Amino acid sequence: MQRAALRHLSAVDPAFAGLIRRIGPCRLEVQRGREPYHALLHAIAHQQLHGRAAEAILGRLRVLLADPIPPPAALLALPDAALRGCGFSASKVAALRDLGARALDGTVPSRRAAARLSDAALIERLTTIRGIGRWTVEMLLIFTLGRPDVLPVDDFGVREGYRLLHGLAEQPKPRALATLGAPWAPYRSIAAWYLWRASDAGKKIKPAETPAVPP
Repeated sequence: MQRAALRHLSAVDPAFAGLIRRIGPCRLEVQRGREPYHALLHAIAHQQLHGRAAEAILGRLRVLLADPIPPPAALLALPDAALRGCGFSASKVAALRDLGARALDGTVPSRRAAARLSDAALIERLTTIRGIGRWTVEMLLIFTLGRPDVLPVDDFGVREGYRLLHGLAEQPKPRALATLGAPWAPYRSIAAWYLWRASDAGKKIKPAETPAVPP
């Protein structure tokens, strides 16, 4: 699939051809052994925290429940004080409780069940969970379920990557990027990965080295 994706992106948007040459093959890693419930629990822990801090909190939760993947029922059985003791804020405790309840009632599908649902259906379904927004579900679709055609237009890095790739003075608005990215289908997840790499590369350029954008 990757060769077809790179040929397609280079054909419909020539700027991608140069970016692909610079970056090389797409190294998007999919966590194929992770269940959606686990991915969402992980996402809630990481919200607004540095990665190491979030992993430390998750580590304390795993030790508390003696399970590398805390089951929904065991999570719900913990008192608020125990979750707060792990380092979760009050809002995250509420989100975890809703996640656990929605996993038990089937709102959060298993990986096998998710395979039968469209991207749109999963976004509609999972964003009803407290603390879970569209961007979080899009990350799950790309990095957990391996969906190939997801374009997270609200993502700063994706929009910044597009701005740098095309030499724009400003990032495109989400709605505009959705239109601009429509020709990238059915490989918009791979396009997003390359735009993230373009954004990362842009961060390494000193302001004095940044080419001036013509008026």
